[in-house]
Amino acid sequence: MSLRLPRHRPGGYRRVAIQQVDTLKITDDDAAFILGKGGKTKEKIARVSGAEIELFERDLILEIRGSKVQRRRAKKYCEGVMAQRTGPVNITEEYNDDDLTMLMVPQETVGFVTGRAGNFLRTIEEEWGTLMFFCEVGSGRRDKDRPGQIERALEPAVDVLFLEDFEKLAIFGDIRGRRGAELKVLSAIETKSPGYLGKIKNEVIDRDKGKDPEGTWSTDTMTFQDDELSYALGKQGGTRKKLERASGCIVQYVGHTCLFSGTRAERRRAKDYMKWLFAQLEGPVYVDGWEDRDDCCVVHVPSDCIGYITGSRRATLGRMEEEWGTLMFFMTKDGEKGGRSGQAEKLIICGNERGRRGAELKCMNEIEKKAPGHFSRGLREKLSDSRGFDTDRMAIKEDELSYVIGKEAATQKKIEKAAGCILQFVGRYAFMAGILKERKRCKEYIGWLLQQLKGAVTIPDVTDREDCTEMHIPANCKGWVTGNRGSELRRMEHETATYMFMALDGRGDERLCIFSHELGSKVSTTGRMAAERLVNELVQEKLRGDDDRRSDSRGRSPPRRRSDSRRRSPPRSPPRRSPSYRGNRKGRRDSRARNDSRRR
Repeated sequence: MSLRLPRHRPGGYRRVAIQQVDTLKITDDDAAFILGKGGKTKEKIARVSGAEIELFERDLILEIRGSKVQRRRAKKYCEGVMAQRTGPVNITEEYNDDDLTMLMVPQETVGFVTGRAGNFLRTIEEEWGTLMFFCEVGSGRRDKDRPGQIERALEPAVDVLFLEDFEKLAIFGDIRGRRGAELKVLSAIETKSPGYLGKIKNEVIDRDKGKDPEGTWSTDTMTFQDDELSYALGKQGGTRKKLERASGCIVQYVGHTCLFSGTRAERRRAKDYMKWLFAQLEGPVYVDGWEDRDDCCVVHVPSDCIGYITGSRRATLGRMEEEWGTLMFFMTKDGEKGGRSGQAEKLIICGNERGRRGAELKCMNEIEKKAPGHFSRGLREKLSDSRGFDTDRMAIKEDELSYVIGKEAATQKKIEKAAGCILQFVGRYAFMAGILKERKRCKEYIGWLLQQLKGAVTIPDVTDREDCTEMHIPANCKGWVTGNRGSELRRMEHETATYMFMALDGRGDERLCIFSHELGSKVSTTGRMAAERLVNELVQEKLRGDDDRRSDSRGRSPPRRRSDSRRRSPPRSPPRRSPSYRGNRKGRRDSRARNDSRRR
């Protein structure tokens, strides 16, 4: 449902979407289940369904905003969560709204899949953005002549599954999230009950085939030996995760079988990366035709920088791969000596566009430190007006460079996270990579940062900005909020991935501006809303402290006893005389009488 309203300029219109609201009356116990610890369950339901959910605890009313499909899914998820409080959830035909995957879990593996206090399932939900819970329990003695909905969906495996007890695990979410969560659970089941995948392999491989928007969604498999599996998995699964992030394809090992789930292009990339990975065991690898691929780029690394870029036991390359979600390795043609002959070597970087560019700029930054001028010699500033992904360059003065980068690159990372733009320095040039609005934000943030070296920053109006929240701080709280040399602001920036400073408005009044491309939510730990909560906590802490000190200073002292202060002191008693006092007194009288007689 939408409404057309006139634009500010004549002859145009803008479309404003009006969201409908569904309300649900709940009980006090249900409210606690839907809210979850710290509001996480409510946020999870909202994220999976795409709807906005507001819980009014005083009135025990749940408001659901969004499109018809979003509201329906959110209501269904809430009902499923509430049903867990009284017993198993009964899944009916109404639950299958193209957002459900049902997985049979053997009874002996349920505790292993769930984890202690449900932690393993919660971890999978967080990783894949899904909602998962167990439904009714199967006993293995069901009537085979009357299979239910779930049994009909698993006809190839029904006869096998009926031989053992099992439980049904419902997984809600989009096609990618459901598939990633399903394969993660299958991997855990196979660890506890080897051979289970073979019983349902055909059904798992064909699930959701062609149901993505491109119509190419499917699953490919590859079988490994024991030694190959450990190499493909990597330390703590690091190699598997690297391949998954670089290719965009879901990569999961279930026993000795590797499953690749995704679109045709994603599966092709994942299998290519796996092939190159194993080819490195036999010798140098060279990717023919890398120039024509849209998922690769190459950095020419000088021979004296190869060890510096690689690091001890490949540690430096590994950190860059983990940070940017890429696959990186040096490639050399057969017969070429490469870096050993003093020539530059080609470092190939595989991944999506943003990850490749971030890793490439990081390599350029490291090489420039080792060989100054290698990339920066002859560079000029560059500004692009492309709305898509591109890279701008901005020159920074030598005396301002260290201030913009900050200690251990803290300032650089702060601006990068707040702007949502890749920011890297090569020599004295700032490379900013992202879409147009990200690059624009990054340049503005750097400009304001440099203005703070000269004095107060003036930003007349921020009402039209979508990346700013302004807060008016009481005068007696400003020093408390900013901290010694801005230490409190720096702490809050680091915790919430924002950029914050005091700025003047058009009238010369000072207020706090919080910048970030991420708004956040009421329970999120990052974004402008999270920073606003921290600032409000500091303000309240300061005001409470001032009130306590004021009440202490105004407290009455114990009343003085005025009657005691005005009471007369008791009369002094004459000093006590010693027994020899009288004798001394008589002697003094005799002495004075003799003196008088002599004078006469």
